[in-house]
Amino acid sequence: MTAQDYIQLKLNELKKPVSLERPGDNDQLIEAIFKALMSKKFRKYSANEDLQKHVRNAIRINVEKNEPINVTFLQGAYKLWRLEETPEADWAELFSLMYYSNWVKPVCEIYQPGVWFDFFVDDLIVPKLDNVDLADIEAYIRSYQTLVDFLKPYQPSNLKMTITTVGSKFSSPEAFNESLQRNVEKLTAETPGGLPELTESQRAMVELNTKPTDEQLKDPKWREKVYHLHNAYMATKAEPGYHKGRPEKIMAFTQPLPSGTTISVGTTKDSVMKFWVGVGVLKPSDDSFRQIILSPGQLKETRFEFEDVRIEGLEGKNFKKVRVLR
Repeated sequence: MTAQDYIQLKLNELKKPVSLERPGDNDQLIEAIFKALMSKKFRKYSANEDLQKHVRNAIRINVEKNEPINVTFLQGAYKLWRLEETPEADWAELFSLMYYSNWVKPVCEIYQPGVWFDFFVDDLIVPKLDNVDLADIEAYIRSYQTLVDFLKPYQPSNLKMTITTVGSKFSSPEAFNESLQRNVEKLTAETPGGLPELTESQRAMVELNTKPTDEQLKDPKWREKVYHLHNAYMATKAEPGYHKGRPEKIMAFTQPLPSGTTISVGTTKDSVMKFWVGVGVLKPSDDSFRQIILSPGQLKETRFEFEDVRIEGLEGKNFKKVRVLR
């Protein structure tokens, strides 16, 4: 089987029904939706009791209103600057979108209003944190939207995927910047010494994502300052009330967050690497493949070859060939 044959096969399989029966009453329906969303086929990490209660309650709220189940997925609106694929989405995004489509497909089958899967993406903060041009952020969002549109014919008709930027929840970029400045000042006043002490993993995260300027590199505390800004941004991101404190929203992410408030589903069956900071590759498996997402470090240590791919309707500079591990 060629890489192209495999990818087309997996796209076509998205169309196939799961053949589930609709439960008889609302209580049974709520429980069936809960089991589908918490399925260990997709969930990579345990879910605490509070999260389980929240998910059940969110399902009940939407079912009683006869509205789509709202899954809100948190992500960055950029392709890591270290990758040659930047600034556009690549196979990592497509594989993840297919994986999430399969995750919620059973819900769409048993619940007529379906699922609203909303990607809540960090945009205006990225140039400030990572020194990436805003034009690159906009190019990423456009390419990501193109992928969402491409997948639509393969998905259940009652699955709606949207991209919502954090910036769109503020009246203007200026309003966003004012909020960010307030939260930086507040956090600085609350933090002993004015800056956080970083763990090794936090330092590594900053070093992976940030493209430091020459001026920053002269400052021994540049990593702490970037992480401090990131922490202040978390408060700004929450201010519009779009994603936090919303009982009807089910939050999702690749890995567990300290808050414990997300269903952590990874990015493919075999990966938990964030798709926006990694690349999608195929790993041969018998006469087929597995979808994998590799970090820049993993990619450097991996042997691969490119295979040409032509999928009708799939456009973009990163979809003419795919890496196949050797």
